[in-house]
Amino acid sequence: MAGGEPPAPATEAEEGRRAALLREITEEGGFAFVASAEKAACGDLRAAEAAREMAWEQLHSGPWSEVGAAWRDAYALACLHVARLRRLGAAAADRRAALRALDMGLIMGGNLLRADLEAAIARIVADPGGGGDAEAVDEETRRWREGLERNRDVADALNILPAKSLSCKKVERRSCISLEEFICDYFLRESPVIISGSIDHWPARTKWKDIQYLKKIAGDRTVPVEVGKNYVCSEWKQELITFSQFLERMWSAGCPSNLTYLAQHPLFEQIKELHEDIMVPDYCYAGGGELQSLNAWFGPHGTVTPLHHDPHHNILAQVLGRKYIRLYPASISEDLYPHTETMLSNTSQVDLDNVDLKEFPRVENLDFLDCILEEGDLLYIPPKWWHYVRSLSISFSVSFWWRSTVVPSKGS
Repeated sequence: MAGGEPPAPATEAEEGRRAALLREITEEGGFAFVASAEKAACGDLRAAEAAREMAWEQLHSGPWSEVGAAWRDAYALACLHVARLRRLGAAAADRRAALRALDMGLIMGGNLLRADLEAAIARIVADPGGGGDAEAVDEETRRWREGLERNRDVADALNILPAKSLSCKKVERRSCISLEEFICDYFLRESPVIISGSIDHWPARTKWKDIQYLKKIAGDRTVPVEVGKNYVCSEWKQELITFSQFLERMWSAGCPSNLTYLAQHPLFEQIKELHEDIMVPDYCYAGGGELQSLNAWFGPHGTVTPLHHDPHHNILAQVLGRKYIRLYPASISEDLYPHTETMLSNTSQVDLDNVDLKEFPRVENLDFLDCILEEGDLLYIPPKWWHYVRSLSISFSVSFWWRSTVVPSKGS
């Protein structure tokens, strides 16, 4: 569909879903929203944007857990109207505005119209965008490759890692082990392991090394990012920016307060083309595995996830770049001084980059496992194992969380 052409009309099923939603919003007192949405359906862009703003206000009227599903669906509907009317323009800015509206609908909206949002995105991304300046593309590619090659020398890496790094016991490393070996030797014992050579066949292993491919697939898509040293710092914040804007920030990662990290985001639900570049490792089916979440972790060198633990089995796939990871077993949780407030109870008060031994004396002599995760490696992190993660270069990782029906033995 070229810019300026009207999009395909809604199907009878789509119209039925939308009509039912408007009735529900009317019952909740959203008369102004319904009036604006009806005008938007007739081609009024201002009314569409007004409806989106009204729904946005409802989404932020209280705690997220208390936001009604109908208003999340209403927000998605308004985003669909805005995108449809924006696409009537032929300018590149109209295309970007339409994609942003649809992505916001996916990120913040409900599930009722998710298929409609995805179909609208597919129609837009099918249009080829304009090419970039050749000289700028070459410079960007050079910087990208340099960023992926940072800190390959262990001595350089040690200069930025926590004290005692790579001096204790290393995480065991295996090559292409069978699912049976993984279950018997690591899963049932809840013991971390690095597995190499198991994702070399992923298209992502080659495609994602090309920054122009990533920009072509996702450049104009809107994504949530974290800005700041890490999520326990007071200056930490979240922003919504385009994927291209995020990539541009890779080159300005010198100041910790400006570090930008696409962290724990279900990117592959949002951008299906990237999902096609990866596969769920067989190891995630251990114990009758049921996949809980599939998340992206993408950022420049220097991004840090502070010492914390997660509730599920985790396979972390290192697709691009390198990461340092330190692990402590669940059995020594109290010696890692977890935060007392509920929201951060899975996070340690100890900053491994600047340990205060007067306040946290028990940390000093604790044993740990650590490793440098290389491109193409998988790391198995058992439930409740504490882990600290630092990117040594531009890094793109994928985490696979799964829940099992088999209870590991917790022994050797």
